[in-house]
Amino acid sequence: MSEPSDPPRSPSPRPGLLARGVGRLGGLAAQAMRLYGEANALASDGLAAEAEAAYRRTLALNPRFAEAHNNLGNVLRALGRAEEAVAAYREALACGLDHPLVHYNLASALKAAGDAAPAERHFRRALAEEPAYAEAFNNLANLLRDGERLTESATAYRRALALRPAWDEAHDNLSGALYLLHEEGRHEEAARFARLWLRDHPDHPVARHIGAAVAGLDAEERASDAYVRQVFDLFAGEFDDKLLGELGYRAPTLLAEALSNVGIVQDSSLDVLDAGCGTGLCGPFLRGSARRLVGVDLSPGMLERAAAHGLYDALDEAELGAFLSERPAAFDLIVAADVLCYFGALNGILAQAAAALRPGGRLAFTVERLEEGGAPWRVSPHGRYAHTEGHVRDGLSAAGLTILRLAPDTLRHESGAPVAGLVVLATRP
Repeated sequence: MSEPSDPPRSPSPRPGLLARGVGRLGGLAAQAMRLYGEANALASDGLAAEAEAAYRRTLALNPRFAEAHNNLGNVLRALGRAEEAVAAYREALACGLDHPLVHYNLASALKAAGDAAPAERHFRRALAEEPAYAEAFNNLANLLRDGERLTESATAYRRALALRPAWDEAHDNLSGALYLLHEEGRHEEAARFARLWLRDHPDHPVARHIGAAVAGLDAEERASDAYVRQVFDLFAGEFDDKLLGELGYRAPTLLAEALSNVGIVQDSSLDVLDAGCGTGLCGPFLRGSARRLVGVDLSPGMLERAAAHGLYDALDEAELGAFLSERPAAFDLIVAADVLCYFGALNGILAQAAAALRPGGRLAFTVERLEEGGAPWRVSPHGRYAHTEGHVRDGLSAAGLTILRLAPDTLRHESGAPVAGLVVLATRP
């Protein structure tokens, strides 16, 4: 789930206000307009500190220049100075710019400053003035979700999507709200929202995957390419911080330990595939073993961040099964950290991985563990699949792979609870 954005907005200058300013101030007003244009150009170029100085020079010449107050607030938010931005937006309102964009900006700054109640009031004021304001519905929903008002939050996300049906970020946000509802034990309420979501957006990949999971409908045998690409493109910017900092993500470390225990050495002799490489979290421990290190992922956003590490000899944007099928006996080692959790039935992908290994090659991966006694695999409301140990063993056997290690361990923590997983190492005889 991505953290939704609340971008600052800049209303166009109102000719009436500025015409009055020119008549009253003459040359000073013209100079203020010139500085205002320079400040806007600096802000557009991402030069927030320089833009701040130019807006302040503008306002020294015309303290009633409401649009300059608003845009000053925008650059102050960009500089992380939310409380100062609040003051600037309030000045814009005091100077007569009673515009839904200004209320939206003020609400977003108040939210960033931790003032939830006034933030909610100004989001609602923006919506009262502009009922078709999708961004305001989305970011009001963010605020409600943070305040654990999940029913209201889901309703507001649905309003945003009614206005912008193809808005990927809002779909992702709604999926997060429904997951939280489900985690609170409000399963039927979450399922009701999920069914409405699927009814209204039957072709959207996140609705199809997460909506079906939350609603308890039959799952597809794997997450679609469109779903995986969208989720990880949205998640790419915060992926490492979220997994390592907040969730205690351990899959790369567990796989590194498993490989070290069976004698995989750092001698740069192997052709290695980092399958579903993401941002490259496995790259550091794989590089020392690799003569050639290749990464493959569906998400261009993830691959861009993996490339920044400078560890990979090649990075390919491709679906994993197709990539493996096109490379018979190409690798000595294939590693898939938390990748097969986007596949339900594992037989196909394990057979493709086995065929891409050379004789004696190793396959190392993690999956989330499902207790025995029911279905061999199941998709959860967060969108990942879990698998029984028996299903994993059967899939490896069918692929002609010999198990070297298959052990339970904790992969990460989520909602304060450990996520049970299996750490698997197999070889092609």
